[in-house]
Amino acid sequence: MYSKEVIENFMNPKNMGEIENADGIGKVGNPVCLLPKEKIFLNDKFEDIEKSKEKEYVISHKGIKNEINDISSRKYKGKIIKLKNNLGEVQLTPEHLVYAINIPKKDKFKRNEGKLLLTPSWYHAEHLKKGDIILYPIPNEIKNIKYIDINIQKLKYDFRSKEIPKKILLNSEILRLFGYYLSEGSISEKPSKNYISFTLHIDEKDIVDDISNISKKLFNLKVKITEKPERKTVIVDLYSAQLSRFFKKLFGKGAQNKSIPEIIMLLPPEKQKSLIKGLWKGDGYVNLNRNGPRAGYTTISYQLSQQIKFLLLRQKIVPSIYIDKAHKSKGVNHKKAFRIHIGQMDSLKKLCNILGIQYKPKSHESIKSWFDNNFLYTPITKIERKNYNGKVHNLEVEENHSYISEAFCLHNCGDVMHLYIKIDKKDGKEILKDVKFKTFGCAAAIATSSMITQLAKGKTLEEAGKINREMIIDKLKGLPPVKIHCSILADKALAKAIEDYKKKNEINPNIKEK
Repeated sequence: MYSKEVIENFMNPKNMGEIENADGIGKVGNPVCLLPKEKIFLNDKFEDIEKSKEKEYVISHKGIKNEINDISSRKYKGKIIKLKNNLGEVQLTPEHLVYAINIPKKDKFKRNEGKLLLTPSWYHAEHLKKGDIILYPIPNEIKNIKYIDINIQKLKYDFRSKEIPKKILLNSEILRLFGYYLSEGSISEKPSKNYISFTLHIDEKDIVDDISNISKKLFNLKVKITEKPERKTVIVDLYSAQLSRFFKKLFGKGAQNKSIPEIIMLLPPEKQKSLIKGLWKGDGYVNLNRNGPRAGYTTISYQLSQQIKFLLLRQKIVPSIYIDKAHKSKGVNHKKAFRIHIGQMDSLKKLCNILGIQYKPKSHESIKSWFDNNFLYTPITKIERKNYNGKVHNLEVEENHSYISEAFCLHNCGDVMHLYIKIDKKDGKEILKDVKFKTFGCAAAIATSSMITQLAKGKTLEEAGKINREMIIDKLKGLPPVKIHCSILADKALAKAIEDYKKKNEINPNIKEK
């Protein structure tokens, strides 16, 4: 990742320290942060960043788990950037780095062929614009569990429930049943009567039959079917206190609290198709007859909506997530809901294949989002800026130094650099007699700090003012794209130190930051 020169300047930095009574001081940095309630993937679900703790894990831009080494929070007063795309939004400080592709204005980059020629890198949020492409990692950890243990004992006085297997094969049938439960299932817990119920539309005979057949085949249980024509519903009851407690343990109870356990989220994508099929048949829809065919799924569980997003990403299906606020309609109170739409043609074809539905598009469409093996590439749809005064949070992540929010991939780097200069006169010219630095940051930040002091020491003010990031990078024999911002930080620190000296000595202080 780093050149020998970078490693040398990191391991043995030159001119590190502070100059007492310095003639000029340049203080720069990007202690980047998110607002307290911003959601990040934490352990196996999305949580507010303010709830994060050391030793917990996040998903990095590599799509794998990395441990949190440190957490931080601070008071912040200033501008906040709000970025939005079809997956969601995030609010962060302007210098927070986002994994993205900056799209030039030239015509050839308006089409996908041109965009594919561009190289992703880390960009400050304030430098991104609407239409730039963000990269969102596809979680790629796989654990192919063949069996799932049912570690639920029969209650002492449960004489009615049939014994069920101690473990079951994690095949397409049980995964479909799991999907039906997540969409349409509930747990009834009454004294001496604990069972699973599925509430379906009266025309969904195929799901009723499927639940019945799976229950008989896997658990040797019969279901009770009750039709309610006045409500256009059919209720399928599966009587087994042991099985209902197992489902509650796996998926939670109550529509708002349902989620998918990690052992199922880590199954191979091919296996997960059966879970998606059960979910979509239970509570989703596909409308191929409308102008602009699309599919959709709605849930009032935030965690489930985000997990379905992951399931779809692993199938290379582009989801869009919308939020319906809680409201009252026709005397009925509707809870806050999360709608997942599939509208992109190629993604809709993939979903229809999973569901066994024939779909032949009648036209072609311009592709706005696409995949490679590791990422979803999707455009920024909206950017807002606002003032903020309050607490902000960040964390340090081992190895890959990045983490994901619900819609963006973020770098955890928050470098802070102080650069000190001492001025002397030689042959009538002001020179930088001494230059030192104190930097809190990564290896690249330390190395660029060390190098700029070497480049500036002994130079005249005019010569030092011409030192730029390209010179720093050249002397270090290159920097990875993810670390270019460190050279910018060093460049700014020197400029600010010179500016500070000129202001103190009333020497044309109108110098522009680079």
